[in-house]
Amino acid sequence: MRVRKKKNLDARMERCSSVHIPNPEDWKGKWKELFGNDNPIHIEIGCGKGSFITGMAKKYPKINFIAIEKVEDVIVMAMEKAVDAELKNVFFMDMDAEKIEDIFEKGEIERIYLNFSDPWKKKKQAKRRLTHKRFLDRYKNVLNEGDYIYFKTDNRALFEFSLNSFVQENYKLENISFDLHNSDYKDNVMTEYEKRFSEAGMPIYRVEAVYIGWKDERKKPTLPEVVQDMVQETAAKIPELIDKIKKQPDDEKSNKQE
Repeated sequence: MRVRKKKNLDARMERCSSVHIPNPEDWKGKWKELFGNDNPIHIEIGCGKGSFITGMAKKYPKINFIAIEKVEDVIVMAMEKAVDAELKNVFFMDMDAEKIEDIFEKGEIERIYLNFSDPWKKKKQAKRRLTHKRFLDRYKNVLNEGDYIYFKTDNRALFEFSLNSFVQENYKLENISFDLHNSDYKDNVMTEYEKRFSEAGMPIYRVEAVYIGWKDERKKPTLPEVVQDMVQETAAKIPELIDKIKKQPDDEKSNKQE
């Protein structure tokens, strides 16, 4: 659906310049410098009008948030929410998610949110879905090892496609819900679409996915190294044991000998 051109878009974008990143590729590998702290960075791909990302930024001031939206007429409304709320832990960029590896280094991101993404219903459009293999491959190259993608949708067909896509690309699935608002999950912040769909009585589907195929390059000790460590630990305790025996009273030593 074509988004109607917003009035005074340029002026509105300029007003939000404090939270807008016009050249995100310049910050690759340096995002924590932009925020001025070492807090974890979470991103939302397809932030829409910004209710979710601004709600999260308010709720979690010690987490840094970055919102990605490719339509300027939409992202300006999200940025206005952040500016009006005087949020200091969220930035926005208007770009396509396909370029995500151009703006983030491996491990810079600790969580990705995909909320009510376009389902691209036609079979020939499957590659455009944000949970398609070609996007999942990009996500694992910017996520920190062991960190998660949180996915929500109202579209049952997209949800089923996404579950299969995650599993096929070696992602482990957790906290799967076919009716989020009637589940035990308590930490939910709603998007504009989610509020509308929920009020209409539609179920919301949700899952958390973590890539488990990364190669563990941490050094694992060999058996001789383990045994050597045990010997060294035992040897280090011998002087202490000898000293303790020397300090025992003579009658206690004799009793033990008897």
